[in-house]
Amino acid sequence: MLEPFYCPTSVAVIGASRDETKLGHAVVKNLLECGYQGRIYPINLKDDEILGLQAYASVLTVPGDIELTVVVVPDRFVATVLEECGQKGVRGVVVITAGFREVGGEGLKKEKELVDIVRRYDMRMLGPNCLGVIDTICPLNASFARGMPQQGEIAMMSQSGALLMAIHDWALGEGVGFSRFVSLGNKADIDETDLLQLWDDDPHTKVIVAYLEGIADGPEFMKIAEHVGRETPIIAIKAGTSDAGARAVSSHTGTLAGSERAYDAAFKQAGITRADSVEELFQYAHAFSEATPIKGDRIAVVSNAGGAAIMATDALDRAHLQLATFQRETIELLQRQLPPGSNALNPVDVRGDSDAEMYRFALDAVLRDGNVDGVIAILIPQAVTKVDETAHAIIEVVRQHDKPVLSSFMGKNLADVGVEILRDADIPNYSYPEPAVDAMRAMVERWRWLEKPPRTMKRFDVDRKKVEQAFAAVRDDGRVKVGDAEARQIMEAYGFTIPQSELARDPDEAVAIAEKIGYPVVMKVTSPDILHKTDIGGVKLNIMSASDVRDAFDLLMYRAYRYMPQAEVWGALVQEMVPQGKEVIIGVNRDPQFGPLLLLGLGGIYVEILKDASFRIAPVARWEAEEMIGELRSAPLLHGIRGEKPSDLGAIVDCVLRVSQLAVDFPEIVELDINPLMVHEEGKGAVALDMRLILS
Repeated sequence: MLEPFYCPTSVAVIGASRDETKLGHAVVKNLLECGYQGRIYPINLKDDEILGLQAYASVLTVPGDIELTVVVVPDRFVATVLEECGQKGVRGVVVITAGFREVGGEGLKKEKELVDIVRRYDMRMLGPNCLGVIDTICPLNASFARGMPQQGEIAMMSQSGALLMAIHDWALGEGVGFSRFVSLGNKADIDETDLLQLWDDDPHTKVIVAYLEGIADGPEFMKIAEHVGRETPIIAIKAGTSDAGARAVSSHTGTLAGSERAYDAAFKQAGITRADSVEELFQYAHAFSEATPIKGDRIAVVSNAGGAAIMATDALDRAHLQLATFQRETIELLQRQLPPGSNALNPVDVRGDSDAEMYRFALDAVLRDGNVDGVIAILIPQAVTKVDETAHAIIEVVRQHDKPVLSSFMGKNLADVGVEILRDADIPNYSYPEPAVDAMRAMVERWRWLEKPPRTMKRFDVDRKKVEQAFAAVRDDGRVKVGDAEARQIMEAYGFTIPQSELARDPDEAVAIAEKIGYPVVMKVTSPDILHKTDIGGVKLNIMSASDVRDAFDLLMYRAYRYMPQAEVWGALVQEMVPQGKEVIIGVNRDPQFGPLLLLGLGGIYVEILKDASFRIAPVARWEAEEMIGELRSAPLLHGIRGEKPSDLGAIVDCVLRVSQLAVDFPEIVELDINPLMVHEEGKGAVALDMRLILS
């Protein structure tokens, strides 16, 4: 259905104008000047001719078929012209006109009307409030952006028309080529997921880049991006995550989570390379579209300056990439051939007075080494440096090997001749070593993602009916916060090991429960309104006698009513005292775009202070849960240090997967913490001591 936006056989511009200051004039002029070979129909109520083309009062009076229309009339007329487009049988519309959802109120209502019209006539709409669409392959410039980018292999989508205009102008100045160039605007119909599907297996596109301010359907976007990204790298910059995801939360997970975390997790799982700036966006795009894909993380550096080589080495360490260890044969070869004072180990320094042939030899020797997966080639113009000859030497060597080489010709005046030569040969060049290393890191991360196994989800045999009954009891009671008794019911239903426990409503009942369980016991104040019990002193540990139970009950009730006098207090939970282990937190915070955001971290009372956590979008595969453990700074504590036995990592993984399944099975779960999950030694399992859960 999106073919009309590729290379339509005919384009009508509704709102075409003779006035050079009007957007309708600019769009017609762009269509004429870009080399578009199809029919162009200017639509204008008053004029008979525009820029040498016959004009028509309406699309309904055009004698031939119209495949694509570009709408640039005032917002109050857009619905009417879309009705006419539908009656004419138009398949695609680009609504450049603004004044819809972005202005709120009445504008949102008008935008919904446009969507109703395009749905009724089975049309597809780009916009409204967009720049338009450019296709260099067709060629087609159905936008009001002046000039046509060079033909290239980068497809770009942007939710910001102004940013796209700036990038378009930059591309013209830098000679950067694109295959497709699309402004999404308000995304009332066509969105980022539609474009990913459109560009899937596009023979003219090697890399997809995107500027996004929001994603309409997060799970669908992830699914399509994961599929498309297997063949075509996707690089995205996501704006507006600093405060946009902030909302009132009461759980630890909710405090630590948010829009930024969700996008990071979603992009990681879908294999999308995230850029933090427009500059990074295109640094990565050059590497992905021009360099040979990397097949490992062992990187070598070849340089004619020691200082620059050290800068690259430091950057590789910060990027967690391996500095390749050369094979003995490579080291001996370099030692024999390089001039005195050179460094034959990695990083290779061929010295500033070496000629292009010596640089070619060193780069070739390094690329032939089986321990090297990619190379950063650095050149600083010095007194005797032949910049142009060295650039040609690099090109010659790169074409003989199936490994990526990213160059960094540092400088401006003297280096520019080499940069131009490399650019013409599609060798990515970076002004400094650090961005070259960063681009190499992005390539390595993509290789690692491609090497991961399929995301197959394990499902446990659980009792969903019991959870439904627990949630119904909460709803019937007029609550959204799940109490301790319901939480135990939910955890049992989903296979968690929990300690023996019962709710006591008075001291005598507490003593009876404690003696049935056996000392020592733990006591916790129980209230749907008190989620963080330790904050008010609502937990007592290691209670050893009946008198201590009575005292603890009275103290817990006193503290509950003193610190939260409006709280509904049900009594005290008397619980089996579980042996000490490592405290872990597993949580869920439901993100409005992507759904359940899983958290795994160091648990207990320090979770929000240490902020040592890993995130994923549920559901997750077993290997993803294992990755979450490995990403924690505290992971060495779980593996066992200084003679401690390892914790039961398999039990942690199982618990993560059970929480993942629970969150997917019940979309009404807004926030959930299991904190702490007490993890015992390897082979001895884990016990869920406490759960906080809030429903929508």
